[in-house]
Amino acid sequence: MSQTAVADAPVDGAPLPLPTLKQPRLPRWAPLGLAVVAAALGVGIGLAAGLDSRIQWGLIAAVLYLGLTAGIAGRVEGVRQAKDRLATSVIWVCFLLAVVPLASLLWETVVRGIKVLDGYFLTHSMSGVITMEPGGGIYHALIGTLEQVGLATLIAAPIGLLTAIYLVEYGTGRLAKAITFFVDVMTGIPSIVAGLFILSFWIIILDFGYSGFAGAMALSILMMPIVVRSTEEMLKLVPNELREASLALGVPKWKTILRVVLPTAVGGITTGIMLAVARIAGESAPILLLVFGSAEINNNPFEGAQSSLPYFIYEQWALGNEPSYDRAWAAALVLIAFVMILNLVARGIARWKAPKH
Repeated sequence: MSQTAVADAPVDGAPLPLPTLKQPRLPRWAPLGLAVVAAALGVGIGLAAGLDSRIQWGLIAAVLYLGLTAGIAGRVEGVRQAKDRLATSVIWVCFLLAVVPLASLLWETVVRGIKVLDGYFLTHSMSGVITMEPGGGIYHALIGTLEQVGLATLIAAPIGLLTAIYLVEYGTGRLAKAITFFVDVMTGIPSIVAGLFILSFWIIILDFGYSGFAGAMALSILMMPIVVRSTEEMLKLVPNELREASLALGVPKWKTILRVVLPTAVGGITTGIMLAVARIAGESAPILLLVFGSAEINNNPFEGAQSSLPYFIYEQWALGNEPSYDRAWAAALVLIAFVMILNLVARGIARWKAPKH
């Protein structure tokens, strides 16, 4: 009998186990368990080394988590699966490194700003208020922000929408290339440059005064390339079959765009406009140059100095006393809430106007 036959023969009458194709795997709770262990080790090492910063503890825990994941997965699951788990772990660690500062800032803003945020704060201005004393509110800044952002949207949204329609539906040749080039250039313009342009043209050359409308024009310059780019991408996503079907029925091209293309892409277009609004809502540099700030209520954006929420935050923080710090944090919380409400409204409009299947 050959050696192979002897090796394959049953021992004591029991058959030999058949080879399995199932690869050993870590349990599903292993990533969470390793994260807990790494966090505990990170805190322990940080305390033992005398490190006071929790950020340092977190970085140590992140490195330990990656090392533990790679080592244990390599021993149990093999090198190939270990590389996959390590790549997944790196993505999660990078995600947490990006989210934790944002969540921390949001939490700090809520905790610090909620102290003075009430009905009085929202319905009164800083007119006649001693800045070193508690009191006053952001009503004048809130009105200014709403008017300036609204005017900027009225200027930028139609121009950006029409520009995107031209580039996607009609644009060919040198003119389209030139428009695309200048849109790309405007995307990277710093906000202070837009403010200086309106300052030199509107106020110095044309001799108009400081006003909310001047600030709105600068904000519209910052908003326009975002609207153009987002709308352009949404229009490109509309299937050409829809255009061809409409044109085959004898519908003019302009009517096809108005009745078929735009309603199909309205959700993405609205979201892009709201993102552009959120981009300009927190700008302070053009407001400092063009609107000039005011502690009193000015409901006319076309005449006289006017405040805004970003300017109010800057102004109160620069005063350097505890009551002004509280007002700055509360105004920052209102500004965050304002941007969040805009995004929720955009989602609602997108759902309402989306084509029904």
